[in-house]
Amino acid sequence: MIGPGEAIVALIVIGLPVIALTLILGRWFKLKERRVELEASQAAERAAQYAASNAELEARVRVLEKIVTDGGLETAAQIEALRAPRLGKGDKVQ
Repeated sequence: MIGPGEAIVALIVIGLPVIALTLILGRWFKLKERRVELEASQAAERAAQYAASNAELEARVRVLEKIVTDGGLETAAQIEALRAPRLGKGDKVQ
């Protein structure tokens, strides 16, 4: 049987490293959790940007499809409407 002094030494030898390891691992897991949350947040932001870009591209494709499938005179009028007004010799920029 072990005496009280030996029991205290055993608790110190075993207990302190266990407590230290528990604290270290707890902090490490919290750090990992924060990293995962940050990565998830960044992924959500990128997904939102891709969705916005995708919606913009779909709208542009719809316009192009409409231009391609419409008649010639209507298409020419739409293209001219999209162009910036040209300045003449005496015109000033507003």
